[in-house]
Amino acid sequence: MYLFRIIALLATLALPTAASAETIEIQTAQGSVRVPAKPSRVAVFDMAALDTLDLLGVKAAGVPDRVFLPELKSAAAGGEVVGTLFEPNLEALSALDPDLIILGGRSSPKAKFTSRIAPTIDMTIDGQELVRDAEARLQAYGRLFGREQTAEDEKQKFNAAIAAARDAAKGKGRALIVMTNGPKISAFGLGSRFGWIHSTLQIEPAVTTMAPSIHGEAVSFEFVRKADPDWLIVVDRAMAIGAGDNQARATLDNELVRDTKAWKSGRVIYLPSADLYIAGGGIQAMTRVLAALTRGFSAPQ
Repeated sequence: MYLFRIIALLATLALPTAASAETIEIQTAQGSVRVPAKPSRVAVFDMAALDTLDLLGVKAAGVPDRVFLPELKSAAAGGEVVGTLFEPNLEALSALDPDLIILGGRSSPKAKFTSRIAPTIDMTIDGQELVRDAEARLQAYGRLFGREQTAEDEKQKFNAAIAAARDAAKGKGRALIVMTNGPKISAFGLGSRFGWIHSTLQIEPAVTTMAPSIHGEAVSFEFVRKADPDWLIVVDRAMAIGAGDNQARATLDNELVRDTKAWKSGRVIYLPSADLYIAGGGIQAMTRVLAALTRGFSAPQ
């Protein structure tokens, strides 16, 4: 009888450990992966992930030294600095002892190192199917952290923001998406990291001959003038990475661009660049981008 009670007691004490060992299967950039369910200490090296986790009310225990977006400063507040956006600090990660490490984009090549410290998932969003992947990540995080209903509610709000932007752009003409980088410019068409703006919002591209390329195509101001779009949609890379302040307007304000229908009509939409370039795929960041597009296409001409 005494031995039976000891065995029963040991079994009872083991229950919390068994519960903590529960796992769940979620979709990542590398396919379906099984990870610990409802991790309590998470290190996050991807701004889109940090953005969406913040929306779900999940606080990161470990964060990079810089998050770039002012809107994410509160999400990172209180988290231990465990490296940079590109380079996890393995010593700091070991000290944090996380249950899960989330990488993405710039940090994803480090997975083979961080996985030695804790289960690691790559949640990279490459941009080709940005809206689809953003919603998939939202659903995955909802399941992972037991916030399924919150995730579903936020998905509905996100879809409403997409519909509003699509309605605002409907029938408004052709658009050209450009990114400035100091004095240089690139154009982005279908199949690029910003191509979802055309495909999801059903905005006709001003140029259809660009080859699909995630990183866009380096172009000249003559290219912009020849395309002569009804709308210019602008991303300022320097502003996104904190290397400048609203340089895009100065870069584009030249004789060739001023001769386009878009510039003459004041149909130039400047997007929140860090939201798109740094945190693209984060639900809150994407909602702000959609709101900027809605305002731009709805503005009186």
